[in-house]
Amino acid sequence: MSTGTFSAVGIGPGDPELITRKAARLIAAADVVAYHAGVRKESHARRIAADLIPDGTIEEELRYPVTTGSTDHPGGYVGALADFYDDCDGRVTAHLEAGRDVVLLAEGDPLFYGSSMYLVDRLRGRFATEVVPGVPAYAAATAALALPLVRQTDVLTVLPGTLPEAELARRLADTDGAIIMKLGRTFPAVRNALAQAGRLEDARYVERAAMPEERWLPVADVDPATVPYFSLIVVPGDSARESSAQRLRAPLVEVHGAPAPSLETEAAAPTAELLVVGLGPGPDAWLTPEASAALAEVDHVVGYAPYVHRVPQRAGLQRHASGNTVEVDRARFALDLALGGERVAVVSGGDAGVFGMAAAVYEAAEDERYAGVPVRVLPGVSAIQAVAARAGAPIGADFAVVSLSDRLKPWSVVERRLRAIAEADLVLGIYNPASRSRREQVVAAQKLLLEHRSPDTVVVVGRDVGRAEESLEVTTLGALDADTIDMKCLLLVGASATRVTAGGAVWTPRWVR
Repeated sequence: MSTGTFSAVGIGPGDPELITRKAARLIAAADVVAYHAGVRKESHARRIAADLIPDGTIEEELRYPVTTGSTDHPGGYVGALADFYDDCDGRVTAHLEAGRDVVLLAEGDPLFYGSSMYLVDRLRGRFATEVVPGVPAYAAATAALALPLVRQTDVLTVLPGTLPEAELARRLADTDGAIIMKLGRTFPAVRNALAQAGRLEDARYVERAAMPEERWLPVADVDPATVPYFSLIVVPGDSARESSAQRLRAPLVEVHGAPAPSLETEAAAPTAELLVVGLGPGPDAWLTPEASAALAEVDHVVGYAPYVHRVPQRAGLQRHASGNTVEVDRARFALDLALGGERVAVVSGGDAGVFGMAAAVYEAAEDERYAGVPVRVLPGVSAIQAVAARAGAPIGADFAVVSLSDRLKPWSVVERRLRAIAEADLVLGIYNPASRSRREQVVAAQKLLLEHRSPDTVVVVGRDVGRAEESLEVTTLGALDADTIDMKCLLLVGASATRVTAGGAVWTPRWVR
């Protein structure tokens, strides 16, 4: 006997008239119709499709044992849901193996924050499976508002309200249009995040979209105690442009691939000081109080995207993130803002003066039109300091630092400097040792250093130091595996006197005999 077909069918957010013709056809022809139901609640999915289910159709109600409440399951919430999906799998599988076609009703779209996707994951490799798309709740919400969500080159971001407040605020500040799902108890934190991102005024709350009880109102006017599960927030993309234009007090123009303020304002603002801030290698605890205070005062943060993302979002702060190889363009953009009177910080990982943005800012500032822009560099904990501290005291004596990247200098210069450092018997810190496209330099550097140093020379490999993925390896120059090195690593190659204690700490004596 042949097995049945499993279909996960999107039935839209609530209005039966939004069910597609294909979904209606499959529901009417199904041997079995399955649907999820909340704890002690009627199945919303079944209610939407009730008129399409023929009499005599087998129905499978898949009732959750828990949603957001507590559970006495030994595996907690995750364990309870895992057992629930195992049970759902078994019940649906029994029908499919008996040759019955099963349709699983899915509110909205089956693969958009939907429970049905977990059964799709389990069954698609064992049975013929079809997924029928449905109208997602956010599409019904924007239709109810009659507001364009995104247009032309706008970026749309869909966010769960369960994200940490700071992360939610950052992502809201960095996008044009946004949809925020999963509200309910998260609503107060979501509203705070919208305020921090400067998006609260234009955000709209939509409740029970495409249902008879549908309503919408500004997020600022919502009573948090009344927010149900079937609600979401729409942040139109147009509001991002309007907000930016108001803050800059001038039309936007294109400068070096990013929006910048026009310098032809009605009344020229006095030039502001440009700050260049080192954020340290990673953890918030390594950000200096001076840097933290400065970032709390500026109106713009400019930098490489991963570093900009580390700055907490707050109301009034504009973030300008860009790629990894446009340092001078980024510096000019920041200088233009400061020239227009805007308070700006250029951020850099580690210490901004160590292979960071400080030099790029001074390079761009050589242009005479920036002669009146004062630049101030705020120090940060450098990556070499962090790795050295984790290892012990390997740079406790004379040391040198080199970047292996040949993007801004010929490799012959790097080789000459490595040879001089090796001959001088200095501890060597190596930044940018390798990347996905640049693998040969670290191999060549290891070979060159071995011409002057013993294979037993101590080497420390620090990876993602200060972050959750941190690792530290103590090896030797001869045993170093170059294939394991990438951009997340910083290498410390010891001097001849560098040694390792019985406890594994690495240190270099201050004296030379």
